[in-house]
Amino acid sequence: MEKELIAPCGMNCGLCRSFLRSENSCPGCLSGRVVNQVCIHCPIKQCKKRRGEYCFDCDSFPCERIQRLDARYRTKYGMSEIENLKTIQEKGIDLFLEQEEQRWVNEEGTFCVHDKKRYP
Repeated sequence: MEKELIAPCGMNCGLCRSFLRSENSCPGCLSGRVVNQVCIHCPIKQCKKRRGEYCFDCDSFPCERIQRLDARYRTKYGMSEIENLKTIQEKGIDLFLEQEEQRWVNEEGTFCVHDKKRYP
């Protein structure tokens, strides 16, 4: 897992099917490349209130947008952007990345939260 794959909202782009697929893969929402239009135009990524790298660097954290995103991801994918952000804020990005690696990657590959498959 790489720091550059952690979006401002706390999403680990390394677990996204758009990143993991073999053809026309997305390099992550922070790459600046226009591969996945949804990420490039994401209102959370483009938010002007955030003063740092992550949404917890905002006085409104967790804002309504993050709360809606988090609720959807908890329900559909079994993960929480808000919990991810709190871990990064409290324990640092390096520990968070280690935890993500342990949680989602094994000898069969990386688990995709969107389609529940492992990618080599």
